Amino acid sequence: MLSAIDKKLMRDVVRLKGQVLTIALVVAAGIASYVTMRSTWSSLETSRSSYYARYRFADVFATLKRAPDSIAHRIADIPGVAVVYPRIVRDVMLPIEGMPEPATGRLISIPAGRDIPLNGLYLRSGRMPEPRQDDEVLVIESFAKAHNLHPGDRIPAVINGKWRDLLIVGIALSPEYVFPASLGDFAPDDRRLAIMWMDRDVLGPAFQMEGAFNDISLHLQPGVSGQEVLGAVDRILEPYGGLGAVTSEKQVSNFILNGELSQLEQFATVFPFIFLSVAAFLLNVVLSRLINLQRQQIAVLKALGYSNRQIGLHYLQLVSIIVVLGALCGIAVGAWLGSGMTNMYGQWFRFPAQDYRLDFSVAAVSVMVSLVAGFAGALLAVRNVVRLPPAEAMRPPAPASYRVSLLDRLGLGRVLGQAAMMIVRELRRRPLRTIFSSLGIAAAVGILVVGRFGYDSFESLINTILHEEQRADVTVAFFEPIPASAAREIVHLPGVLDSEGGRAIPVRFRSGHRYRDSTIIALADQPELRRVVNRDARQVEIPADGLAISRKLGEILGVGVGDSIDIEIREGNRGTRRFAVATLVDDAFGLQGYMRMTSLHRVMGQESAVSMVYLRVDPAWLDEIHRRLKEMPEVAGVTRMDSIVKRMRDQMGQSMLMMTIILTLFGSTIAIGVVYNNARVALSMRSRDLASLRVLGFTRREISAVLLGELAVQILAALPIGLLLGTYWAHAVMESVDPEVYRMPIVISTQTYAFAVAVTVVSGIVSALLVRRKLDHLDLIAVLKTRE
Repeated sequence: MLSAIDKKLMRDVVRLKGQVLTIALVVAAGIASYVTMRSTWSSLETSRSSYYARYRFADVFATLKRAPDSIAHRIADIPGVAVVYPRIVRDVMLPIEGMPEPATGRLISIPAGRDIPLNGLYLRSGRMPEPRQDDEVLVIESFAKAHNLHPGDRIPAVINGKWRDLLIVGIALSPEYVFPASLGDFAPDDRRLAIMWMDRDVLGPAFQMEGAFNDISLHLQPGVSGQEVLGAVDRILEPYGGLGAVTSEKQVSNFILNGELSQLEQFATVFPFIFLSVAAFLLNVVLSRLINLQRQQIAVLKALGYSNRQIGLHYLQLVSIIVVLGALCGIAVGAWLGSGMTNMYGQWFRFPAQDYRLDFSVAAVSVMVSLVAGFAGALLAVRNVVRLPPAEAMRPPAPASYRVSLLDRLGLGRVLGQAAMMIVRELRRRPLRTIFSSLGIAAAVGILVVGRFGYDSFESLINTILHEEQRADVTVAFFEPIPASAAREIVHLPGVLDSEGGRAIPVRFRSGHRYRDSTIIALADQPELRRVVNRDARQVEIPADGLAISRKLGEILGVGVGDSIDIEIREGNRGTRRFAVATLVDDAFGLQGYMRMTSLHRVMGQESAVSMVYLRVDPAWLDEIHRRLKEMPEVAGVTRMDSIVKRMRDQMGQSMLMMTIILTLFGSTIAIGVVYNNARVALSMRSRDLASLRVLGFTRREISAVLLGELAVQILAALPIGLLLGTYWAHAVMESVDPEVYRMPIVISTQTYAFAVAVTVVSGIVSALLVRRKLDHLDLIAVLKTRE
């Protein structure tokens, strides 16, 4: 049977149902944000780890021009190397019917009639290629789905200049291509990149690679660092055109995957920290005020013989009910959204199995934070009341001391009116209450800003930076650099209005013990179609005889303008050259160097050559240009700028939009909860004063103006603070993102600021209307009976 104090608890929950609900929603928003992002990250990380372990993802990767198989035995003798897997990997053109742009196929050899030692294949459907069966291939699932391909279908390929129809015998996945892309791709396209596996005894003769390999993967013994092995591998492969061995952390697919998961982990830390901190702060403030309003009830409980411990436990139960309601809602919503986000990432990260898991510890941490904050606010408020003797606590709090203020001396009361002066005096006499109320509202405004700025930055990246940098309509890439004179056939195609050549050379930037593997991008002396721009979309002039590097690359290498760095060139006339850094470029993508074409070729001692051509074309001739390019065996790929933008919007934009919607909903919930509770608590705290004014002859409109005017002042004071707080949090979020992949500009649009202001103001208006209804039903008789 319920005790009297338990019945009081039930009555309090029912009587305060509006405030209980809104506080629970604030708690739910904080918990849901943490559960959503943390559980999504945890599920993806678990899927990756189990996939890599089960299918033997390699520890070291190296690419080279060509080496005899005997070299693999030398590498196997390096201390710490457990397994060596030499392969043949070659890119080919796939002239797919119905596609205006040719696709790129990457043929990878698999050993004939035996297990794949590293980077094993998960066979989704079909079978493995039969030994020595010409033209049988496995195709990666992403490409097969994009073209609706199945085992038994055929796909055309231009292999070493010869047209061949490849028979698809199976659909597969590989840990090496969880994220199928080439480093530097703005937005990978499943329709244009096909990873295919072919029997080595068939692929080798097709490229005159019998008894040789041009790609090798290593598995290391337990406890051996990949960095210890890289140097030895590079020394062995250097005479054979080695492009530099890398650990699994720098393998293209895993590097991109690491970047995405690292960003998600940072978001799963920063955003929930902000949300939970705000929710905890508001829970503390609001509950302490609610309990202070029950000062007389606490005194009665003490007078009836209830101990301080029983009273404290009673209010902790009230806090627990609110937090549990919020936790149940927050965990359920967070799990639902987390499952949706995990499935969304599954469109881009190809795992054999991708199960969403709600980690109990994730839910427990968020609930504990909310409980601790609520308990702290409740116990502090109860402690202040129970320290008073029951007789004293039963009396209303002593009125604030009244003194003539500067405003009174100046006679502004006659100008402002009675209601305005009452508002000013109340704010002046209780400054802490006003400050905490405004800070709570400001935090909600800040959350609305930080929840939406990511999409603003993404739109700026697309509409300004990418537009100013990539001004060509079409980019044509070649398998190998070709003489600039040989590219004239493309330049003179019908419909080509303008053209520029470009070159990308693989290099290793080194300064002391620090290094990074990347590329030098060589551009025209006066570039128009492919330019170098800063994150503020301003063009950067490349010095005539100098080297420009990404500012972030300079920070990693510890160099600035005027410093010298060593560059190991891994193409053409290989060797190490020393360059002085002439300019640092605050670019938005990757880590690279920039030079003029003429300067680069002079340093390398080579004739002018290009590895890509940028074209501005007449749209009416696009189909004909694509048809002609498909017939050129030296062409590796063709990329249209409008296709890149569309893919970026479809991929990055979709994830950014979903994150923005989720955070905006949570932020809006917190904003509404904060403003409404501030208004209700203010009404409860001042209901006696306002009812007294009604008794003295003030109209309902006049007392509404007094109370709601205070709320308006709190909101107006909170808005600029909240906008500044949101801007600061936006910078903190971007600082947490891995800067080696991309560095989005921090852009917060006027629409985002306006949205944050509008949600807060609308919340204030709705709260004001609800409070006005309560004001109309004040108990004037109870006020007349109150003894001072």
